[in-house]
Amino acid sequence: MISVGQPAPDFTLFDSAKNPISLHNGKGKKIVLLFYPFAFSSTCTKELCYIRDNMSLFNNIDAEVMGISVDSLYTLAKFKEEQGYQFTLLSDFNKEVSRLYNAIYEDWNYNMKGVSKRASFVIDREGIVRYAQVLENAGDLPDFEAIQASLSTIN
Repeated sequence: MISVGQPAPDFTLFDSAKNPISLHNGKGKKIVLLFYPFAFSSTCTKELCYIRDNMSLFNNIDAEVMGISVDSLYTLAKFKEEQGYQFTLLSDFNKEVSRLYNAIYEDWNYNMKGVSKRASFVIDREGIVRYAQVLENAGDLPDFEAIQASLSTIN
C-alpha cells in the first residue's frame, strides 16, 4: 500500500509517443499520477476529459499529469489523438507499476486479469506522496477537489 508521506516508488514506462518516461525525471515538479482501467471506456474517458478540460488548473500551479493504464502504447496514442489530451499517457502493459502502487485488479470483469484500478497520487517536488486514493469501484471518479487541494499545499 502506498501511503501519504512515503517516497513515491520510481518507475520507467513508455509514453504514447514511444519515449521512456521515468518518475525520477519529474523531481522538482508536482506530479499527479492517474491510474485508470482502459482507454476508450466511458468512465476513463470522462475522467481524462475532465483533466483535459481543466488542464489550466494544473498548469497554473506547475503540476504535471500522467495517466497510466495497462493499454498498449499504440492504443494510448490513438486515445490521446482522438480526445486531444495534452498530458502524458503511459503504458503499463506489463502491469509492473500498477502492482507497485497497489492499483490493480488481479481478477476483473469478463475474466480479465491484471487491469489497473482507478487511483490517483499526488507527488511533491521531492518525490514524496502527498495524496493517495485507490478506488475499488471502477465506475467511481477520483476526488478531483481533494487532488487540487493537495496540490495547492505544495510550494
